[in-house]
Amino acid sequence: MPVSKIAIASDHAGFEQKAEIAKWLENEGYEVFDFGPFNDDRVDYPDYAELVADAVVKAQAELGILICGTGIGMAIAANKIPGIRAATLTSTDVASLAREHNAANIATLSGRFVDLATNKQIVEAFINSEPLGERHAERVKKISALETRRPVG
Repeated sequence: MPVSKIAIASDHAGFEQKAEIAKWLENEGYEVFDFGPFNDDRVDYPDYAELVADAVVKAQAELGILICGTGIGMAIAANKIPGIRAATLTSTDVASLAREHNAANIATLSGRFVDLATNKQIVEAFINSEPLGERHAERVKKISALETRRPVG
């Protein structure tokens, strides 16, 4: 099933690339939901990770893209939302595998350590890959089951 709707957000470190990637995706024909921020003032990335994660979980968008300094903080925050499988992506191969093997539904990118052209290639690989199912589907089910697990002790 082809992707048509993408949610995107960043923090101040990813703002510039977020704006460029959102514009590029729109020009490629995707419906893009930009959750901000809309300037490079300092913001807290968990606030924006939650907005995109909620849009993906509620099926307002099929996939999400989050950009911060490293991509790591956004991934950690987004992965706190049940139903989200956010992966920090640093190459096109990792992007494809995150979708194919882990059914990742949010790509988190580094706005400081990965250049815009490379991040566009990563996003393209992420969007154009699909979960493979088969043995990977059982593993994804196990990941999802962890969301309802109670703490020990």
